[in-house]
Amino acid sequence: MAFPTIDELIAQGMGRAVTVGAFSTGIVGGGAGTVLDLDQPELVIGVPSGYVIRPIYISCQVQPALAVTDSDENEILFAVDSLGLWSGAGTSTAEQPSNLRTDLDKGSACRVGSAFSADMTTTPKFGAAADPVLDMELDRLTDHVDIQGTAATIWHAQLRLLYMPNFPPFLVGPCSLLVYFGGTAATIGGFVQASWVEGKVSDMLAAV
Repeated sequence: MAFPTIDELIAQGMGRAVTVGAFSTGIVGGGAGTVLDLDQPELVIGVPSGYVIRPIYISCQVQPALAVTDSDENEILFAVDSLGLWSGAGTSTAEQPSNLRTDLDKGSACRVGSAFSADMTTTPKFGAAADPVLDMELDRLTDHVDIQGTAATIWHAQLRLLYMPNFPPFLVGPCSLLVYFGGTAATIGGFVQASWVEGKVSDMLAAV
C-alpha cells in the first residue's frame, strides 16, 4: 500500500493553513522582536499523541529595524521539538487554522498559537514540562550587517525565508513545530504563512 499523496490528503479535508499577522500589520512576537527567545516563539503548532502532521509550506517575511551597530543581525528559524508537546502554557494568541478545502470548517487536532509574550513549555510523552528542545531544524536564515567600523545606518526592506520541502517530514505527536524571528535590533514586525496536512497515525502512516 502506498502512502496517500499530499493532494489526496487535502482533498479528504486533512489540509490546514494558518496566517500570523493581519493585512499590513505584522506581529512583533516573542522576545519583543529582539534576539530569538527559545520560550517565546512567533508561532507554534503542537501535535498531540496519536496524530501526525506533514509541513508542506512555511513562509516568513520580517521587517527588520534600522541596523546602526556593526554585526547587527536578524534571524528566522523553523524548527521542531520532536519529543515535546506544547499544551497551552504561556501567553499567546490562539489561532484557528483554516482548512485547505475552503468548503470545510476551520479547526485542527493541533493546538496553534502565535506572538508569545510569556514563556511556554513543552511536555514529552514521558517526563515533566520544560523549555522546548529544538532537536530538528527545518530551515533558517541569518542576515548579518558589516559596517566595517564606520558609523552608518543600514535599512533592509524585508527578509524572507521559504520552506517548501519535496519530502515533508512526518512529525508524529507528541511534538511541536516552532517558528522564530528577531534581531539584535528589534524587528518592526513580521508575518508567517504555514500549511500542513494532518491526521491520525492510523491514517497517515497506513503504509508502514
